[in-house]
Amino acid sequence: MDDIMDEAERKFKKAVEVTAQEFGSIRTGRASPSLIERMQVSYYGAPTPLNQIASISAPEPRLLVIQPYDRNSISDIEKAITQSDLGLVPSDDGEVIRLPVPQLTEERRRELAKLVKTRAEEGRVAVRNVRRDAVEALRGEEKKGESTKDDLHRGIDDIQKLTDSYIKEIDELMDHKIKELMEI
Repeated sequence: MDDIMDEAERKFKKAVEVTAQEFGSIRTGRASPSLIERMQVSYYGAPTPLNQIASISAPEPRLLVIQPYDRNSISDIEKAITQSDLGLVPSDDGEVIRLPVPQLTEERRRELAKLVKTRAEEGRVAVRNVRRDAVEALRGEEKKGESTKDDLHRGIDDIQKLTDSYIKEIDELMDHKIKELMEI
């Protein structure tokens, strides 16, 4: 039973971690390397995360600087940024790519807030799926005779408490991100 609980908690943490990464890729008015670091770039024909082929820094609050390890990849990186839904326009000087991050409009802020809520719901669904799997595993143990009905009910209660705490964590991350989006 402890193995089921440990496995469920590990999966709960992973679901929250993935949700937090998703929130990091949603842009606010500030420049942040997490905005583009996981963007896929066609590097010699293979999709590669941007952070593996270039260093990304934010020297100013509204500017990202991308320094490719291979200068030949500059055009591929620019193409990936232009094709993304971020609405950013890259410029390069042959050595680095500068990516100014414009101020968000009120309408765009609302759209991004909706996107944050959608990603948060996806995270909550992932947490609830982990709960379902853990409860099924506990019921399976009870059917095999490896645990009692009391153990089953205690385990289900513990899983529900964990589920509630991780859903609350996702909601707090969502509230923080929306607040960050809405500040001017």
